[in-house]
Amino acid sequence: MQSTTLLIIGGGPGGYVAAIRAGQLGIPTILVEGENVGGTCLNVGCIPSKALIHAAQEFHQLAQFANGSSPLGIHASSASIDIARTVAWKDGIVDRLTGGVAALLKKNGVRLVKGWARIIDGKTVEVDPDKQTGQALRIACEHLLLATGSQPVELPFLPFGGPVVSSTQALSPASLPKRLAVVGAGYIGLELGMAYRKLGVEVDIVEARDRILPTYDADLSKPVLAALKKLGVALHLSSRVLGMDQTGRVLRIQSTKGEESGLAVEQVLVAVGRRPRSEGLESLMLDMEGQAVRIDEQCRTSMRNVWAIGDLAGEPMLAHRAMAQGEMVAEIIAGKRRRFCPAAIAAVCFTDPEIVAAGLSPQDAAHIGLDCISAEFPFSANGRAMTLESTVGFVRVVARRDNHLIVGWQAVGRGVSELSAAFAQSLEMGARLEDVAGTIHAHPSLGEAVQEAALRALGHALHI
Repeated sequence: MQSTTLLIIGGGPGGYVAAIRAGQLGIPTILVEGENVGGTCLNVGCIPSKALIHAAQEFHQLAQFANGSSPLGIHASSASIDIARTVAWKDGIVDRLTGGVAALLKKNGVRLVKGWARIIDGKTVEVDPDKQTGQALRIACEHLLLATGSQPVELPFLPFGGPVVSSTQALSPASLPKRLAVVGAGYIGLELGMAYRKLGVEVDIVEARDRILPTYDADLSKPVLAALKKLGVALHLSSRVLGMDQTGRVLRIQSTKGEESGLAVEQVLVAVGRRPRSEGLESLMLDMEGQAVRIDEQCRTSMRNVWAIGDLAGEPMLAHRAMAQGEMVAEIIAGKRRRFCPAAIAAVCFTDPEIVAAGLSPQDAAHIGLDCISAEFPFSANGRAMTLESTVGFVRVVARRDNHLIVGWQAVGRGVSELSAAFAQSLEMGARLEDVAGTIHAHPSLGEAVQEAALRALGHALHI
């Protein structure tokens, strides 16, 4: 038996940030992690997917040069890719990041325990027997922080295994399939589907709804739809999956009209979402919201001194949300007064082009009864976008009509993920249109479109 003030289950972005901050504040902390620190995000999610997306884009660009279609006058004789070396490069990035996290935990006095935790009660956890000693470790704590994250949703009629894979397997391919079917046209399915297409794979995307990226407004998804068509990705919208046929080589789908057809594929990526990893919490009898743990504005659960953060606490399932919650919980335990009430949490979709959204869209504002004005500035009028050969997309601002308080930002275009910080910061600081319009933005930059959108909302954009 060991004891500690704070025991954290799960070493993902939320758990490890909470542990590091707790260590900085002098709180005795133990972090239990069954696999590698960094969780889904660092190991099999955010970071490796962006690495694969970058590699795919580089290969696709070279392939375009080999076709002699570059307006820049660049020509290459041929393009080829060693996918094993690509995966090794991606794994190297992951190893450096997870190694860095482990070093930070050690630097701040956090004890890292490798193993799977079994919760006995709100004050006691047992960790799987050590492989060397064969002994289980029981840990008593004053505060228990649950940061167990989420896992891919598995379809009962399309279970993972064989040709059916989750995003985890799709990020470490031993070889590339000739044809891939992606089930789900949300951000995960489209990010990986576009990457595989750029690597030369024939891609079919099947979506039950009538459009891609259903959680984003249609104006933001239109440029992505155009890019998918340009890449030659086959879309099967308003279609549901029935499962594989008896040969295991054909994916059966059915349209809303009842028409059934089959897609001959080598591999099927199921990307229909993620669900909280809440198994094993039954002994605590916590209040739940569906499969997620219910929390208050301080991430407290219904049991005293038991906390929950990140994907386990439901949407939005974003690593940066989990990090902010983890830091806050550590500070509350240390005696600081904190609560989690962000003005906005930016969400980024790393498709091509990228999408970023923070705060309210025009539709969201109208739905809650806010009288707002909105304005867009197109990248077709932005000099930096022209030099990047990417003039598709726009920046949009949403502000209250009466006092010009900015309540939302959206953008779609190449590299717009980097605008997310400016969007979130302006919302947190309560900026008005005049604040952004009156701020001198560097030229030439994509950020100029942010200023121009605010100027346009005020009725006097300069470059359109």
